[in-house]
Amino acid sequence: MSTINEARAADALRAHDRDSERAQAQSRPLGGIAGWVDERTGGAKGVSFLMKKVFPDHWSFMLGEIAMYSMIICLLTGVFLTFWFVPSQAQVVYDGSYVPLQGVTVSDAYRSTLDISFDIRGGLLIRQIHHWAALIFVVSVFVHMARVFFTGAFRKPREINWVFGTILSMLAAIEGFAGYSLPDDLLSGTGIRAMNGFVQSIPVIGSYMSYFIFGGAFPGESIIPRLYSAHILLLPAALVGLFTAHILLVFLQKHTQFPGPGRTNNNVVGYPFMPVYIAKAGGFFFIVFGVIALISAVVSINSVWTYGPYDPSPITAGSQPDWYMGFADGALRLLPGFLEFEAFGFTFSMNIFPGSILLLPVMWGIIGVYPFVEKWVTGDEREHHLLDRPRNAPTRTAIGVAGIVLYVVLFFAAGNDIMAIKLHLSINDITNLLRTLFFVGPPIAFWITKRICLSLQQADREKVLHGRETGTIWRHANGEFEEIHAPLTPSERWPLVQHEIQAPLVVSETTDAQGVANPVARKERLRAKLSHFYFKDRVEPVSPAELEAAHHAHGPEVIEEPSEPEVAAPAIERS
Repeated sequence: MSTINEARAADALRAHDRDSERAQAQSRPLGGIAGWVDERTGGAKGVSFLMKKVFPDHWSFMLGEIAMYSMIICLLTGVFLTFWFVPSQAQVVYDGSYVPLQGVTVSDAYRSTLDISFDIRGGLLIRQIHHWAALIFVVSVFVHMARVFFTGAFRKPREINWVFGTILSMLAAIEGFAGYSLPDDLLSGTGIRAMNGFVQSIPVIGSYMSYFIFGGAFPGESIIPRLYSAHILLLPAALVGLFTAHILLVFLQKHTQFPGPGRTNNNVVGYPFMPVYIAKAGGFFFIVFGVIALISAVVSINSVWTYGPYDPSPITAGSQPDWYMGFADGALRLLPGFLEFEAFGFTFSMNIFPGSILLLPVMWGIIGVYPFVEKWVTGDEREHHLLDRPRNAPTRTAIGVAGIVLYVVLFFAAGNDIMAIKLHLSINDITNLLRTLFFVGPPIAFWITKRICLSLQQADREKVLHGRETGTIWRHANGEFEEIHAPLTPSERWPLVQHEIQAPLVVSETTDAQGVANPVARKERLRAKLSHFYFKDRVEPVSPAELEAAHHAHGPEVIEEPSEPEVAAPAIERS
């Protein structure tokens, strides 16, 4: 008998509708406040993902952490300074605690800086912590970028993160310039005056840009308030936003790691976020903060009271910008004066504009596009989560060292007048020497660095084939002496043989069988030439066959040592 139309009570029709909801509520792993928050935000999944995140354990990864912690210190101390700093160029008579300047007419910005230094309890220490943290932030960002560049951590899928980091480093330098220009002392005012000259050197629109930035003729009364707004609002917002995006991409793309046994492109070997990494990161933050506080307490920096208030009338010599802007000043000093010319009724100051204004976007633009250039040259579309040893990418390493040498030459050029005075030398001779080094130094550094990298690769190859030196001398029956080598353990051998060496690309035919020109032949020829430049000189890693042959060839002359057991990784995160 069919029961399809069997009568049922109305209240029983929906008796089990909410059983699944009740079971889900009873199975929630969290209770109390955590459960209440999870039910309304769904944050438990994100927290669970974070807790399981694995971080590689290598000292070089701390460079990025130093940048993060110093930026946090800058933000905290900056909030303290905003309570008392007055961003105004209104003229007042100083009557504070610093006796030598009492009764002197100064700007309100300079007066408030002196008050913070002498009348606010702990103000001078906070000022110095803020300045030192800013310097360490910029240098740690640059060194972190160097680590990323030399190890190839910018390769797919991290090109966007490299671009973010490049923009962040440029904004950090600009933020630093805006910060040390605020006290309106003689040194910072000279820097602002130099900036005004740089802006005016922009062809055609330079004078209009200067009036727009300064709110009229230099110095005006608007530049300090405008720099203050940029320094505490616009630039920090951009820095924090880029830094947040940078960190999120690192979490999504997982961490890179140096090669070693058990480490592949599909996993991350290291320590979990909780409890190991969070404890190490927290302790390291206080170490960074303690070191910065110690330096700030014992090493004076930016003592504005010794410079005095800014006065646009005197011409001061010997003023130097902070180190991260020194290269631009050096480029300005190396440019010859005959590059200035007039055309179409305008003056083109090519003896100033390229080094002062054009250099910054060009330099950071080249740095930002490099990953895409290398990817196009190599044609490598794979994802890379294992880092390169710098010696195994000799051309890239040589390019990086050449760039550093170029920067160092420009940095020293920023102090050519100081060197001439202290060393009793001709400033013209120093300038001409630095001009020569600007063109000669980077190619020489490139060649030397590449040779060193290839030599280190060859040394690694010999070490894998013949083992490491033991210091034991063996005397043969015929009187010959020979040092005995011990074979490497698998853990020692792995980083020396795991890398790939790419061969140069071969140029395809410029025409097809019918004699029709290949439309992409010219581009392929350029790509092949660059590939030849990158990979012509190379040392192939030891293959398994070569290693086996070397072991048979050595025979009993090699001291066999027991292999070291591989230490299990604390945690492995797989993609």
